[in-house]
Amino acid sequence: MPTRRTVLAAGAGVTAALALGTPAYADTPDDKKLRSLISRMTLEEKVGQLFVMRVYGNSATDPAQADVDANLKEIGVRTAAELIAKYRVGGIIYFTWAHNTENPHQIADLSNGIQRASLTQPRGLPLLVTTDQEHGIVCRVGKPATLFPGAMAMGAGGSRADARTLGRISGAELRAIGINQDYSPDADVNINPANPVIGVRSFGADPDAVAGLVAAEVQGYQRSSVAATAKHFPGHGDTAVDSHYGFPVITHTREVWEKLDAVPFRAAIKAGIGSIMTAHIQFPALDDSGDPATLSQPILTGILRGELGYDGVVVTDSLGMEGVRTKYGDDRVPVLALKAGVDQLLNPPDLATAWNAVLKAVQDGELTEARLDESILRILRLKARLGLFEKPYVSRAGVDRVVGTDAHLAAADRIAERTTTLLVNKGGLLPLSRRTRKVLVVGADPASPSGTTGPPTGVLATALTELGFTATALSTGTAPSAATIAKAVAAAQEADAVVIATYNVTAGSSQKTLAEQLVATGKPVVAVAVRNPYDVAQLPSVPACLASYSWTDVELRAAARVIAGKVAPRGKLPVPVQRADDPAQVLYPIGYGLSY
Repeated sequence: MPTRRTVLAAGAGVTAALALGTPAYADTPDDKKLRSLISRMTLEEKVGQLFVMRVYGNSATDPAQADVDANLKEIGVRTAAELIAKYRVGGIIYFTWAHNTENPHQIADLSNGIQRASLTQPRGLPLLVTTDQEHGIVCRVGKPATLFPGAMAMGAGGSRADARTLGRISGAELRAIGINQDYSPDADVNINPANPVIGVRSFGADPDAVAGLVAAEVQGYQRSSVAATAKHFPGHGDTAVDSHYGFPVITHTREVWEKLDAVPFRAAIKAGIGSIMTAHIQFPALDDSGDPATLSQPILTGILRGELGYDGVVVTDSLGMEGVRTKYGDDRVPVLALKAGVDQLLNPPDLATAWNAVLKAVQDGELTEARLDESILRILRLKARLGLFEKPYVSRAGVDRVVGTDAHLAAADRIAERTTTLLVNKGGLLPLSRRTRKVLVVGADPASPSGTTGPPTGVLATALTELGFTATALSTGTAPSAATIAKAVAAAQEADAVVIATYNVTAGSSQKTLAEQLVATGKPVVAVAVRNPYDVAQLPSVPACLASYSWTDVELRAAARVIAGKVAPRGKLPVPVQRADDPAQVLYPIGYGLSY
């Protein structure tokens, strides 16, 4: 592993010029030294510093041939090292599908290779290495790293201490593998049960509760020298359109925005948030131009910078998403984003087009070099606060010492136990009696979130068996056919009790038919809503119902312990559940949850 002396040499004097002392997040960077750095950069280097880009491969210099081919096709380079040399990007984002996150040692080696590739360039700078590690249903780094309950589960737990612990432990593990910026937590207030893109990624529907958990998680991450990122400003919690595939419109008034959407972002800023991510949404009450918030000067400069007083890094959501590409071409989007007040341009669909568009905008006078310097200063401040000029590299020994330790895994299990929410328990069915030895686990088996074992029915069956039952799994899917339902009903005849994992049940869903036919057998039936807690409204005949808020292993194992009576359910709904037959009426309010 390179020593600090080698790092200084590799940085061609840059790091030496920025000996900023202890690499603690709270340090105040020396702007004079940072400005001096900026003054020595070429225009092309300045443009590159604004971009955070994906790249295929598990190695910075020697990826598999298929990843080389993908890089050539999408970016015009072979490797991460070539990407950095050609475009001088300021950051790299890791994805599972890009083969960046296979295991902790590999990720650490990739991170070191990326930093080395940048620091050995003339005037080389350390990179922000980032990913979406929200926990719950959005994770890029999986087992053996510690995986925690997702945001809505944490909302059900309601503990700021637990949110702070999540941030601290997750941050420590990310930093150990060379990831120094996390696109988490989600600061959206989810008040729309039909929200297809946020949902359980949000802490809940109460803005003050969300704000407290956001701030706590931010503090935890930044205690571990990882920059947290609150998203998606100005608030993506009330939309029925997924901005990956469409252009959502938020119809809140300015007054509603102030009381609802703005509250968690204010809390994040007060907590010293390192970066804030924009939303590709139209918000007419804040800007009636029809532009997405990502490209809105009134929203980003007027409100976020001016009214909320935020002077940290503003990063776009992915520029490959449809929500930001509907109105303008890929050559205009990055320029307009910078004019609006953005600092970092994340994952453009075509880097050459975006990079050259920004360069040309400066050469033509549409953007000034001074405007670029403002953003670069914010980016370099963040890198300095994270200690990257002093400690850009990680070690394998550090990985082994920190990632997925017994203490971290135990903490995740304890936190998960405090999130499982019991919504229905007719006749005291739960906890299941030891006399109900044979348990059939059926239900939906959505693709497992990154790095968890899955499938959900199998995880539940294994956990229940370890708890003293004899449990078997029968996957019936998210849309079981009549034949599949008949097979499950037949299997239920041989069991003492049935557990059904449900996933986004609707009025016309055959999951509902499956549940009703299983109840009709007379066997005790327990439903576990493995994503949205709203499922319970569609299952009036089921005698017991739990919400786990995700189908990751840690949450399913906790649900199994609740079913078995090893722990009492403690979670409280962080969102209201409306009646299925009359959505204007609340069936279970925020704060509802049974125990035993």
